[in-house]
Amino acid sequence: MNPIFERGPSLRLRLFFALLLSIGLMLIDRYTDSSTQLRSYLTAAVSPLFYVASLPQVILTGASEQFMSHQRLLAENDQLRERLLRQSGNLQRLEFLQQENNKLRELLGSAPVTEGQRLVAEVLAVYSHPFSHQIVLNKGSNDGVTEFQPIIDELGILGQVVSVGPTSSRALLITDTTHAISLRIERTGVAVIAEGLGQWDRIRLVHLPHSIDIQDGDRLVTSGLDGRFPEGYPVARVNRIQRDVSQPFLQVQAEPYAQLDRIRYVLLLWPQTELDQQGDSD
Repeated sequence: MNPIFERGPSLRLRLFFALLLSIGLMLIDRYTDSSTQLRSYLTAAVSPLFYVASLPQVILTGASEQFMSHQRLLAENDQLRERLLRQSGNLQRLEFLQQENNKLRELLGSAPVTEGQRLVAEVLAVYSHPFSHQIVLNKGSNDGVTEFQPIIDELGILGQVVSVGPTSSRALLITDTTHAISLRIERTGVAVIAEGLGQWDRIRLVHLPHSIDIQDGDRLVTSGLDGRFPEGYPVARVNRIQRDVSQPFLQVQAEPYAQLDRIRYVLLLWPQTELDQQGDSD
């Protein structure tokens, strides 16, 4: 009968033989070349284990580097987007300033009649009441502004000042229903009267006989007969003519040259007589 627990060599004896075997292997490895090939075989055999053991670290390192690279790209993308936005804002501001500069230059050069004093004013507010087209300017009596003073932009006549305060003034546009202006058909020289319709893009000519010589596209300029607007400034272009013999007068409408719904700056005009008087007094 075999015993369940068989007693083997003692622990000290096994340790002694292990030491002897180790010393022998070290001597053989030291003084012979046969173990070199054996080590290469063993290294080749266990190298897959090294790859498998280091695989989690490689994956973790690669994922960490990829994550850091992704985060870096996101941060750089945010910085570039912010920089692009700032530069786009600056570019828009530059374009706006260039447009404003060109507008002011055109505005200052748009008054062929008044060679003396000129005053540029900025629009502070626009009255939006139905059929009432009025604006508030940032110039007043302290700047020499007076009632009934004409205002223009770089395209043509806008209207006239109707109320003046120390630092601001209120102007009535030519499209206001209460405004009337004396004009002249540039092609024929015939004088006509235009009234506002309460619409930004049109005025109408009143009391025109059916026999009047007027055509679609005729240019209307100030006649100077009303004593308020200097002669020769462009106002509107005829764009609608209705010849209805049942009506006592011809129905004619015109489109203002000035963009009355997007005014930013205006030029205030002084009558030539005032300039002449100022020059004589000097």
